[in-house]
Amino acid sequence: MQCPNCSAPIPVYKNPTPTVDIIIELDRAIVLIKRKNPPHGWALPGGFVDYGESYEQAALREAFEETGLDITIVRQFHTYSDPARDPRQHTASTVFIANATGNPQGGDDALQAKYFTRDALPKLVFDHQQIVDDFFNRKY
Repeated sequence: MQCPNCSAPIPVYKNPTPTVDIIIELDRAIVLIKRKNPPHGWALPGGFVDYGESYEQAALREAFEETGLDITIVRQFHTYSDPARDPRQHTASTVFIANATGNPQGGDDALQAKYFTRDALPKLVFDHQQIVDDFFNRKY
């Protein structure tokens, strides 16, 4: 990349992209979504933080877009930043724990959304199995 005025080289910095994931719990179950886009499979609701948006706002927005649920954030859980966590690009995801009532419905880029108990989890994409294991084991 070059400066348009003087043609001097401009360094291009690569930074992780901020994302959020949300553990929505009801009783002893959590909400998972079946992804419409690659990588296909089951995942926690979540997505990219928009410019000008707080991480908390992104969590509220993504949860509603993908599950139809209005959530109440209980607390921030942990941030996961392994460069290999997302096969598309390096992301750093801040995970929130939230409560909601009602039945989730898949929306936006989610084909389905439903509650799963710890004993009936499907195979998860990204690093979401690690996140869910940490949550159920109360690691953080």
